[in-house]
Amino acid sequence: MIFTTLLGTALALAAPEPVAQLGWLQGCWRAAGAEAGSGEQWMAPAGGTVLGISRTVKGGKTVAHEFMQIRETAPGKLAFIAMPSGQATTTFALLQVSDTHVVFENLAHDFPHRVIYRRDGDAKLDARIEGVIKGKPKAVDFPMQRSSCEAR
Repeated sequence: MIFTTLLGTALALAAPEPVAQLGWLQGCWRAAGAEAGSGEQWMAPAGGTVLGISRTVKGGKTVAHEFMQIRETAPGKLAFIAMPSGQATTTFALLQVSDTHVVFENLAHDFPHRVIYRRDGDAKLDARIEGVIKGKPKAVDFPMQRSSCEAR
């Protein structure tokens, strides 16, 4: 009995966290073509979460921000939880994941229905939101490039 408990504990400690497969998001990403300071920063997976923040700067002022987390919401079930400035928190369930891209979906949300991240090599990250507005498909792309996390 003691051996079984110890073995189970050791195996649980050795098993990678489900969010570990999203370690490729980690880092600072500058929004391509946007004003300095616009982009996203993602922390390394730890404690069952990957935490991210985004900021949009226009005219030298922050005009939008978002707190984001990817976490296990139930055993084996990952979700993207978005907390955008001035809006309600929304949870998107994991639909697909690979070593270079991830898709989350919530068809009950007004817009977007999907949140997509695709890594292109070590220097590019493309974010995309998709959904339907007034019966018409809509998508918005957010191309980003790796940048230094140092303050400028």
